[in-house]
Amino acid sequence: MVEHAFGPYMKQVREQQGYSINQLAEAAGISNSQISRIENGVRGVPKPATIRKISDALSVPYTEMMKQAGYIEPGSAAELQDVPEWATYKDRRDFKKMLEDDDDLMFDGIPLDEEDKKRIKDVLTGLFWEAKQMNKRKKTDESDNRP
Repeated sequence: MVEHAFGPYMKQVREQQGYSINQLAEAAGISNSQISRIENGVRGVPKPATIRKISDALSVPYTEMMKQAGYIEPGSAAELQDVPEWATYKDRRDFKKMLEDDDDLMFDGIPLDEEDKKRIKDVLTGLFWEAKQMNKRKKTDESDNRP
C-alpha cells in the first residue's frame, strides 16, 4: 500500500468505530496531535509499536493495520509459514507464539509478566518487518544495478 493511504484508512476506521481523535488518542495512549498528523499524512506511516496501540484501541486486527501501513504485503504471511524440511524442532519454534503462550518466560533470570511479553513482541514485530522491508529494497536495488 502507498504510504499516504494509511492515514485516510485509519481515519475511516476511527470514524466507523465512532471514536473522536481525542477518544482514540486516550484509548491508544498516544497524543491526539499524533493521531491527527497520521490521518492527515503529515507524519506518515507510524512504527509498528504505534500501530499495535491503535489497532488494540480500535479492535482492528494488528496484521490488517500492518498490511494497510505497507509493512506486510498481501500473501507474505504464507511465505513465513514455509519451513525447510531440514529444520529441527529448535529451528521451528516460533518466538511470537512463545510470547503469546501462558508459559513462564524469563529474561536474565527475571520473570516476564504479560505486559513485558506484549512489549517485547511489539518491538520484535517492528524490527522484523523493518528488516523485511530493507531486504526487499536491497534486492530491488541489486536487480536494478544488473546489466
